[in-house]
Formats: sequence, structure tokens, C-alpha cells
Amino acid sequence: MLRSRAPVRVDFAGGWTDVARFARESAGAVVNAAISIYSYASVRRHGTEEERQRGIQIYSADFNTYVEAADIRRLEYDGNADLVKAAIRHLGVDDSFFITTRSDAPPGSGLGTSAGMGVALIGALSYLVERPFLPSEVAEMASEIEREELHILGGKQDQYASALGGFQFMEFHGEAVRTSPLRLSPRTLLELQKHLVLCYTGQSRLSGDIHGHVSDAFRKGDPDTTAAIANLKRIARVMKERLLLGDLDGFAQLLSENWDNQKRLHPSVTNERIDELFAIAAEAGAAGGKACGAGGGGCLAFLAKPDHEHIVRQALLDDGVRVLDFVFDFQGLQVVGLEPPGPRHTDG
Repeated sequence: MLRSRAPVRVDFAGGWTDVARFARESAGAVVNAAISIYSYASVRRHGTEEERQRGIQIYSADFNTYVEAADIRRLEYDGNADLVKAAIRHLGVDDSFFITTRSDAPPGSGLGTSAGMGVALIGALSYLVERPFLPSEVAEMASEIEREELHILGGKQDQYASALGGFQFMEFHGEAVRTSPLRLSPRTLLELQKHLVLCYTGQSRLSGDIHGHVSDAFRKGDPDTTAAIANLKRIARVMKERLLLGDLDGFAQLLSENWDNQKRLHPSVTNERIDELFAIAAEAGAAGGKACGAGGGGCLAFLAKPDHEHIVRQALLDDGVRVLDFVFDFQGLQVVGLEPPGPRHTDG
């Protein structure tokens, strides 16, 4: 038995600029942090002959979906557990086993859940075939599966954040990625942990649709889109400096500046409900905030003014929004092997 877990991330600045097409002429830059909302994968190799006859069995607890195939060649992409199938096929796991997946994150959260699941799957399956990989290798494989196998539009920050954990400053040069962990002071970490408020709007969003709109606008040279992409890169670099200096007032302002430029990318990045929640949070004492991921729904992250986080949380809860508790995750991908239980011994 193998179990793995991989954290999701909150992207604080520079999202979108991790996409290769936006980082060819000038490098993209992102600041993010892994958090204790996880994707899990459990893999058990079939032991008995009766079990082995069942081939590959997949159960997705999030969607209550069960898939069975005689062998790897029978796995087809049909909208049911396709990410799991893609990971199995990518690693060539020609074996008989049962795999279960589950995620803590709500659907369409904008926290990089599918990337976290890809990282967890690659991590567990690589040990099953006795070919463990470095975290950066796992991240590259998980990204390759989504973009090339499943044709999902997106960048690479989610996979790297999930595999590495911690606070990261990432730079993107086309397809190449350079990561640098941010060693924040204990005071800065404590203040961020206390005053960050993460909420789920209740609106799942299709990031692929938004990515398509923004990519089309960028390709056509839309001035608002191209200027916003350039600003997002700059904001991430400045935010990295502010965090290292422990300047959380500057961090909060940059969150909001990042959100202003996210909204310039395409009208679908925000909507009336999201704008309403930003107004509620600001009135309650949020110093800055932004939508996570592509926007359009999912989660929103706010930094409250000192000792105002409980007021911001309550205002959002009173408006029917789900607040997600978390701590920062500094471990990234974790894989553990579990020995089967041995015979029980009793006295007498």
C-alpha cells in the first residue's frame, strides 16, 4: 500500500505569467505558497489471483466515480477519472492495482487542485513502479500530463508549488522554470497566518474557458491584456521584495494591484457576485485581496488589517460564503509506504 498527499497553493501575485506563451519574450514571475488543503492518492497492488483478474481499478471519492479496466491498454479518456488514467499511462504502470483519490478542496476552487492531484498520483505511482522522482521532476510530469495528454490550458506554477511546498518565488522562461524558496521571518509568517482569510465563493469556474479568452486576446495584441500581463510580472517581483522585508502593508497593496490587473485580462475574470464579496471584505477590514487562480469564481484571498481578520471572516460567513481554514505547508509532496498488517498475537 502506498499513500501520497500534495498541497494546493494560494497564488499571491503573477498568476498567468507562468503560461509559456506569456513568458517567451520576457520572463514570467509568480509568488505563491502551499497550504494545508490536500489532494490524496492511495494505491494498493492486488495480492490474490482473484484480485489480479480485476486489472486496474480506480475510485474517485470526490465524484463517486468507479472505473475498471483489464489493463493499461484499455484505459480510455472519456471524462471519468481522466487525470488518473493519464498518470497511469504516462508512467506505463502495467500492473494490477486499486487506486483511490480524494481532495479536500471544493470544486473549481482556483487553488490548483487538479495539479495537486496530478502531483500526488505521480508521486504514489512512481514508487509503485520503483522509479521515484525528484519534486521538480514530478512537477514537470504532472504539468506535461495536463497540457499534452489532456489538453488542459495552463501554466506550471501549480505543479511546482504542490511538489515543493512552502513560499516560492518562481520565474518562467518559456517552458523553463526556476524556483527560489522565500525564507520569511517568523514574525512575517505568523502575521500572514493570522490575517489571511481564504473563502470559497460557491461558484465553481472553468479556468480553461477563461484561459482561452485571455490567450486569444494576447495573441491578437489587445493593449489591455498585454499591459496587464507585463504588470503582473512586475508586481510579483516587487511582492517578493516586500515579503522578504516583512512589509505586509505593501504586500496587501500589491494583492489588490494584482487583482486590478487580473480584471484587465478579460471581463470573465470577475462578476457581480465577486465584486460584491470584495466590497463586503473591504468594509469589514480587508487591506487587500485577489481572486485565486484564473478567477471567475472559486476562492478569494484577503489580507485583513491587524486584528480585523475575525471581522472579515464573520462578514463573509454572514453573507453565506464558506471560509477555508489552513496553515502553510512546507513539506510539499509526501509519499509513505504502508506494510500490510501482520498476524495478531494474543496472550493465553
